[in-house]
Amino acid sequence: MKHAIEIDCPPEILMGLHMDAQQFGNLVKLEAAIALFKKGKLSSGMAARWCDLPRVHFLMQAMQAGACLLDNTADDFTRETALL
Repeated sequence: MKHAIEIDCPPEILMGLHMDAQQFGNLVKLEAAIALFKKGKLSSGMAARWCDLPRVHFLMQAMQAGACLLDNTADDFTRETALL
């Protein structure tokens, strides 16, 4: 079952972005998916499926938007260097 959300968008925004309503909707969906992924609210797989993208493509776009895919904590460093 699909759910649709309606967003009011003045035509000048679409014109300024050189997009039609469908392209703008896809952009908003991708930006929302990336933001929710960055906050840990969506998995990369779920976000990729929502955006109809292969997971690796979603991850690449999320990284370009500043998402951190790995937590490099002191504990991670200790665990990884203990294997050496």
